[in-house]
Amino acid sequence: QVQLVESGGGSVQAGGSLRLSCAASGRNFSSYSMGWFRQAPGKEREFVAATAWSGYMTYYADSVRGRFTISRDNGKNTVDLQMNSLKPEDTAVYYCAARRAGEREFGSWGQGTQVTVSS
Repeated sequence: QVQLVESGGGSVQAGGSLRLSCAASGRNFSSYSMGWFRQAPGKEREFVAATAWSGYMTYYADSVRGRFTISRDNGKNTVDLQMNSLKPEDTAVYYCAARRAGEREFGSWGQGTQVTVSS
């Protein structure tokens, strides 16, 4: 398994931007699919975005498509989430996650980073 550490959270006004970064340690990072999830107070954790091992295939929740961009650098073992046009409803703790090749579930999770968007 890989170990994941997120950074880049913070507070921003609606319409602003933030960039989250996730650093992975461990072996064979490039064999993992990587994803971002979020959990708002009182709500269940939800999928935000994911990228396959190569970075060429990306997936987004409808709520963020066109505003968020996921990218990865297999040479640096990092995956980023660029968030633009932020809305108050994007406020949540954001988690980075990794899914090993051949597995169904994301098995490695970071500790989370808070994103707060004020109106």
